[in-house]
Amino acid sequence: MRLDIDKVSALIAQAAAEEVMPRFTNLRSGDVREKGPGDLVTVADEAMERRLAPLLAALLPEALMVGEEAAAADPTLLAQLDTARLAWVIDPIDGTANFAAGKPLFGVMVALLDHGEPVAAWIHDPVARSTATAAKGEGAWLDGHRTGRKLKVSSPPADPHELTGTLHSGFFGDRQLDHRVQAHRNRVKPIKSLRAAAHEYLRLAKGEVDFTLFTKLMPWDHAPGVLIHREAGGAGHYLDGRDYHAAQTQAVGLLMAPDRMSWTALRGLLLDE
Repeated sequence: MRLDIDKVSALIAQAAAEEVMPRFTNLRSGDVREKGPGDLVTVADEAMERRLAPLLAALLPEALMVGEEAAAADPTLLAQLDTARLAWVIDPIDGTANFAAGKPLFGVMVALLDHGEPVAAWIHDPVARSTATAAKGEGAWLDGHRTGRKLKVSSPPADPHELTGTLHSGFFGDRQLDHRVQAHRNRVKPIKSLRAAAHEYLRLAKGEVDFTLFTKLMPWDHAPGVLIHREAGGAGHYLDGRDYHAAQTQAVGLLMAPDRMSWTALRGLLLDE
């Protein structure tokens, strides 16, 4: 199986330009609804997924297709990720709340999985018209796979207390974990969340921040970013030390850091008494 990474990037970019951007700041009454507490969907999310899913399916007809909106309608799709030989995962608009509010911090996230492991990934920023990509063993790139800018995570500071990043342990997370993290947040240098995993992963892979902690672990939010971060040199693991697997949506937390040494130090600072 060999995919043209840039061909997929072009499909995503064109679909976003035609389905997402014309609706940005142009949503009408009734174009936004709540799937669950704090979980929005817009007509643009649905249109983008409807447009993109068949395009990706045509490239790999044998692959399972798991879009965020399709999985909301049929939750059994998530269970199939654990056994599927190949699977596409699509987040048609990550950062829907930002998109609905007219804030330009949202993205399209796509990953190809092999038995739940990300092997190819795309994060597209429709506003900047820029795409980060990765393929297993081939590095992470911005605006041209192997021809654009090579992405590299930050060089961690010598003092782990100087690590800078975001802590997403509140609304969707484990309450006990959140209490521990919030009690220790002053041990590092937390900054404001962008409220879009796509942009959190982009700034990690660009070396603009050192870490992030996620506790809502739906596969479309993380499978693309985990691979791009890893191929940019980073270390990302569940808080119990296990490697990422897209089907493990009930893990307590996913911590991303520049390397394994800083990951271990950061976990200790946030969780140890």
